[in-house]
Amino acid sequence: MEQQHTGGARDAIVIGGGLAGMLAATALLGHADTVTVIERDRYPEHRGFRKGVPQSRHTHILLTGGQRALDALLPGSCTALVEAGAPRLDLPRDILTRTPTGWPRRFDEGRHHTLSVSRPLLDAVVTERARAAFADSTTHVEVREATEAVGLTGDAERVTGVRIRPRDGGAPQTRTAALVVDASGRSSRAPRWYAELGLDAPHEETVDTGLGYATRRYRPGPGGPPDTGVNIPNWPGSPRGGCYLPVEDGAWMLTLAGMHGDHPPTDPAEFLAYCATVGDPYLHSLVADAEPLTPVHGFQDTRNRRRRYERPGASPHGFLVLGDAHCTFNPVYGQGMSVAALGARALRDTLERTGGPLPDTAATVQREIAAVTDPAWITAVGADLPYLRDADEKRSVGERLTAWYLERLAARAALDPVVGAALRDVFCLTAPLPRLFGPRIAARTVLRPRRPALPAPPTVPEPVRASGARA
Repeated sequence: MEQQHTGGARDAIVIGGGLAGMLAATALLGHADTVTVIERDRYPEHRGFRKGVPQSRHTHILLTGGQRALDALLPGSCTALVEAGAPRLDLPRDILTRTPTGWPRRFDEGRHHTLSVSRPLLDAVVTERARAAFADSTTHVEVREATEAVGLTGDAERVTGVRIRPRDGGAPQTRTAALVVDASGRSSRAPRWYAELGLDAPHEETVDTGLGYATRRYRPGPGGPPDTGVNIPNWPGSPRGGCYLPVEDGAWMLTLAGMHGDHPPTDPAEFLAYCATVGDPYLHSLVADAEPLTPVHGFQDTRNRRRRYERPGASPHGFLVLGDAHCTFNPVYGQGMSVAALGARALRDTLERTGGPLPDTAATVQREIAAVTDPAWITAVGADLPYLRDADEKRSVGERLTAWYLERLAARAALDPVVGAALRDVFCLTAPLPRLFGPRIAARTVLRPRRPALPAPPTVPEPVRASGARA
């Protein structure tokens, strides 16, 4: 027999206990009387891989905007990651990104840095610090592991709770709440649950380049680690790319990626041979003598997909969606975790600003989540559109002009510290997209002559005057 658990007007349920779910639960502290986190998996006893995180064996970075959001929710988390061994890499000094026109200048800006971190370490630090925050809060938080959400309760006007089922057996339950947050990731079943409530599924936008990638962890060879991380993205005419970045414990992670089904193999010898075919031989030279530490792991669900829950009438009262359940990005851009953190911070900030009843606040929060998602979505989709085989047929004249401008801006950013700083502000999610179209940036992008970047990776950082990087 199904059990009933009745919640109050200040009770919340979070579906998913991964990064987005734990941060959403943290955002609700002090604004809800109880928070119940529903997690399908059991957490590993140590800092290990979790089945429910399919990308966990691949390269992960946390951008500046994501770090700020994470520390706003769980103060000291980024310091804890660094102390646990996550490398702090300044941009662009410590990661060289090869462009179609050559290598960029190695500016020492001091404006942005990424944390390059394995997913098990990141999840462990966030989970440990979130649990400590739960223990110190007046909000009662229950984390239910090995429990699956199988549906929503309520109707097309209002969600009133969640139907759950223990994965090891036991009676199904219905738990009611004033607010339900879906943070269940790429596998979110909310569109199907909408149909059960009599709602149309939210409008969905998808851009898929057919990219697949594979990753292997290495220990640098006899010559020691490189001076910088290396990123050689795919570009039109060069459909294979890769990156090589340090993580904790002195290890480095090599991720290779290919478009339109030309995916890197998971056979170790073929994987290394594939590395020799990316857009610049420098990457292969770094790993040829490195010691492999793991098998090669592949991943292919790389489409950009956004569900428009924020549109008027798209969501019932008492329900909101964040993280990958709301919007997924081509993982090669490294934006997903940062956007999840920004979405959770938007939840907390909106609750603090409005102070309204939880169900009635959901629509406002969903719009705020959409707003913080916009820069990452626009840049990821804009970068991927040129790789679509029918891209020109899908783009208007205005979109083609924008694509021309952004391609020219990226080439200029490799050599120009002012344009480069603007591009990194937007990419690192600390500035809105219009930053790239301001008069000073536009003039330097359009009016100055286009020149090739450097023919080889620079070995010496270049100092940048504080005034030189402002736009």
